[in-house]
Amino acid sequence: MTKGYWITIYHSVSNPAALSEYAKHAGPAIEAAGGRILARGVPAKTYEAGEAQRVVIIEFDSVEKAIAAYESAAYQAAFRLLGDGAKREIRIVEGL
Repeated sequence: MTKGYWITIYHSVSNPAALSEYAKHAGPAIEAAGGRILARGVPAKTYEAGEAQRVVIIEFDSVEKAIAAYESAAYQAAFRLLGDGAKREIRIVEGL
């Protein structure tokens, strides 16, 4: 089975307190769904059109499990805590 990767790119954070509260709940929800956080933070170096924006990379056993984690009640409850505290994008991609 091909692994799935959940990649989050933060364009801006307008409410650090909301982000902190989100993180307290999102991490356990993601881990309970089988997610493993591989990397998190601001890039050490960017190239080409890259911007130094916070990135989170999470590995799952499959794309389906990554999607299920995002759509789970536990993660959605955490997501509601973030509200409009950050502008970001999430991509779920299939591993090779």
